[in-house]
Parts: sequence; C-alpha cells; structure tokens
Amino acid sequence: MRVLVIGSGGREHALAWALSKSPSVSELYVMPGNPGTLSLGENIGIDPMNFGAVLEFCQRIRMDLVVVGPENPLANGIADYLRAKGISVFGPGEMAAKLEASKAFAKQFMSRHGIPHPRFEVFQDPIKAKEYVNKTPGPWVIKADGLALGKGVLVTGDRSEALRVLSNMMSGKILQGAGRRVVIEECLSGYEVTAMALVDGERFHMLPVAKDHKRLLDGDEGPMTGGMGAISPVPPLSPEDVRSIEKDVFEKVLRGLQEEDLDYRGVLYAGLMITREGPKVLEFNVRFGDPEAQCVLPRLEGDLAAVFLEVARGRMNDVPLTVRPEASTTVVMASRGYPGEYEKGFVISGIEDALALENVLVFQAGTMPLGGASPVSSLGAESKSPLKGASGKAGEKHPGSPVPVKTWGGRVLSVTALGADLEESRRRAYEACSLIRFDGAYYRKDIGKIGL
Repeated sequence: MRVLVIGSGGREHALAWALSKSPSVSELYVMPGNPGTLSLGENIGIDPMNFGAVLEFCQRIRMDLVVVGPENPLANGIADYLRAKGISVFGPGEMAAKLEASKAFAKQFMSRHGIPHPRFEVFQDPIKAKEYVNKTPGPWVIKADGLALGKGVLVTGDRSEALRVLSNMMSGKILQGAGRRVVIEECLSGYEVTAMALVDGERFHMLPVAKDHKRLLDGDEGPMTGGMGAISPVPPLSPEDVRSIEKDVFEKVLRGLQEEDLDYRGVLYAGLMITREGPKVLEFNVRFGDPEAQCVLPRLEGDLAAVFLEVARGRMNDVPLTVRPEASTTVVMASRGYPGEYEKGFVISGIEDALALENVLVFQAGTMPLGGASPVSSLGAESKSPLKGASGKAGEKHPGSPVPVKTWGGRVLSVTALGADLEESRRRAYEACSLIRFDGAYYRKDIGKIGL
C-alpha cells in the first residue's frame, strides 16, 4: 500500500518509522518531512495546508492512505476535503476536530455527554474574565480557546499573573488571537496521564497509556511547553483506572460523537487527571500527542498501516496489534531559550552514536540539513518511493540520520529507549542523550521521576 504521512515533527518521524515497519506498506511518503524521515521514505515538498496540491499529489501517486499528524490541517478540514475525493484518511473531520480546536467546544461536549471534567467557565469579555479571577480563590487554570501549540495553558495561584496573562491572551498580544476566548477551569489534584485510542466512528481501541512532562524545568517547574518527555507505562495507574477511562471517557465520547453525527476516524487523545474521584478529562487532542507518539509507538507491534486503513474506512474489527512488555522513556532535547526565543543553526553530532545503543531511537523534529536546503523532492507521476532505512538489531529499521543536520527549531530531537522496566529505559535514554551534542542543548534530567 502507498502511505502518506502529513507533518514534519518528531511525532511524524515516529509515525513514519512505525508505518515503515508495516508489511503492507510498499511506498512511504512524508509531507514535508524532515531530515530524519529521509531514511524511511520520500519527503515531499508540498505545504500540507495547500489542500489542492495535497490532493493532486495523492491522485497522481494513487495514494491508498493518508495519515495526518498535526492538528492544524485537521482543524481546517483536510480529512473532509480528501475523503470527498475518495482518499482514505486517518484523522477526524473538521467538526469533530473542534474537540481540540476549541477548548470551549470540548468542555461543552463533555458536559452534554456526562464525561467527567473539571468545573469551568468560558469568557469572551476580558472584563468579565478578570472579575471572575478577582472574586474566586486560586489557583486558576487559564486556557486559550484556540490552537496554541501546547503553550496556551497557565496554571497559577498568583492573581496578578493570572490577570496579566488574561490581558495578553484576550487582547491578541500573544498566541496570534487563539486566546481571545478563554476557558477558566477548576484546578484538580492528582497525577496526569495521556490515554489515546483508535476510533473508527463505531468502535474504539485503547493504546498504551503514557505520561507527558509538560513543564520546561526539572521538578515540573518553569513554563508550559509542547512536552519535554514521556514515559509508558505509568506505574500508579491501576487496571481499575484503565477500565474507568474506557467506560467513563472513551465509551461516552464515542456515544457523543455518534449522537452529534461527528465523523471521527483516527486517534483520540485524552489528557486526564487521575483524582480521588476517578479520571477527569483536562483536554482532548484529535491526533497523536508529541512526545507521546515517540514513546508509545515503539511499544506497538503489528501491521500498523493496515489497522490505520481500517480505521480510516470506518471498519476497525480485530486489531492485530500487540504491546511489547518493555517500558519506554522519551526525552526531548531542546534549544536553549525554548519555549521563548532561541538561536538556531548549531551543528548536531552524536545521533549515530546514540542509535548504536541497544533499543534506542532518535526522532528528529527541529532539524535542517547542514547545507540549508529542505530535505524534499518533487515526484513525477511515475515515481516510486521504495522503503529505505538502515537496519537495526533483529533486522528492524531504525530512524537513522542520512544527512548531517543542524538545529532549526525549539524542540530538536526526541530520544526514546526501551528497557525491561522504566528505570532501565530511563538509563538508556539518558545515556543516548549524553552522546548527542549541539550548542545550547537542554533536556530535563527527571523524566519519569516526577509527578507520579
């Protein structure tokens, strides 16, 4: 089967790697991809937001399956657009994607369908939002309504900080207007986990649960980021908790999607707080988390592409995926200054040394070839993209680095390691990180140790 992965980050590198191992995949493309995905298939230099160009390419290549990685194309309706032309897409339609594109919509959806969630209020008037903060006790959880790349959340007990952030969000000074409407919600106690499930509109299948570490600094201090690392499994989570997540979250979400006639064929991400009363939903994402994808996908075995195709066609029955017993740890290596201003263009060394370690994977995100040119090609109608990639242990492909690279983004690399238990996977991941060098490299040293 011919498969296209849309996106260019670490999540999409991990998806391309996992799909490249599927026996049903004969040709793999990534649009636009990054230097790391060059080792797995063909990078295509088309802007994913140019839906017409994406469609023309898919028709020319006779694409069998499109897997959408990031949220923006989904929120803008790429799945609907391609499906209308007969192309199978792994990703929800535009209306269902509002579960991520609008925090207010998601909270109201939860309320309508009895999905456990924190108390909340929605504000479009900054005066009323500030009045609410002034008359209620903290801490406050303030969320931009729109898409903010994981940076639209403030949790604070400082009233002056809450008021300042409300001013900046609702005036459009920050987040390009995504915060002109905000959700202010109850601050819950407990520990956070990420639960993801494949959803085909009629059924769901849960994937291994993970835990993301969102704050920049050790000890869960500092500003919120897109994610600084993840682990899977999550030791405190009991089988009863998992059953509760299935029954109280995913079953109710699926029923709500059906009742509201929302087309959902893809992966649904539920960010949860495990409280004394049980799991409560903090947020939904309508795609794989990043870095959760880099952490969870290596634990899956089976023909992932075949399963994704069945999901895209709305007929997921048996799911021939097994979960490896090993634990997984992912550590994000970022540029100094992230999530604020940062310099770029620093040479990265040691990726191949890290990949030589047992059960280690390195997924690229904010990288660029040293020469500066984007690592893409434009294919003709007759072109083929045979699977590529260096062989790792047991003949498995691993995400190699086919070209020398430099830093080009805030989150540069995701270093993932598998181990017999979390401690072994952590040790391997940090050993790999110690071998990779670039000027200003920063990563947390306590992934998997904090917040459990």
